[in-house]
Amino acid sequence: MYRIGELADLCEVKADTLRFYEKHGLLSPSSRTDSGYRVYTDADAARLRFILRAKAVGFTLSEISELLSIDLDKSNWACADVKGMVDLKLAQVQAKIAELLHFQTSLQSLSDACCGGPRSAEHCSILEALESSTEQVRVEHDHGATDCTTTLDKSGN
Repeated sequence: MYRIGELADLCEVKADTLRFYEKHGLLSPSSRTDSGYRVYTDADAARLRFILRAKAVGFTLSEISELLSIDLDKSNWACADVKGMVDLKLAQVQAKIAELLHFQTSLQSLSDACCGGPRSAEHCSILEALESSTEQVRVEHDHGATDCTTTLDKSGN
């Protein structure tokens, strides 16, 4: 039996994390003492570890709740149901990675288009590219050190 601080220490989280999971219906103490302290069992500790592992691989609280429901009622679910959840999450992660790679490419192009000189940003190619509504922006400016000439398309490439 663990009190909230003991379980938090055991699982290397804060007591507030346990309260948060309780508030969202993911974890409940098995009982309370006469003075109202939460009491957790080894089964509660195992459930908390499940929650933490699911969170560590990117599942949302809602998805974790669904996984916990399946875990409690395994006989009424197929492995394919769980795999489907994982495959959906994987597809979401892959889409996010693709989006982040696009951001990276666009930001790199914007950075490469500017020599970063010490003069005023009045003719900053980055700001000009972001302000432009044209499909392509030819940016030329002089910050004193070197001239920069770069063409960016609307996506920043």
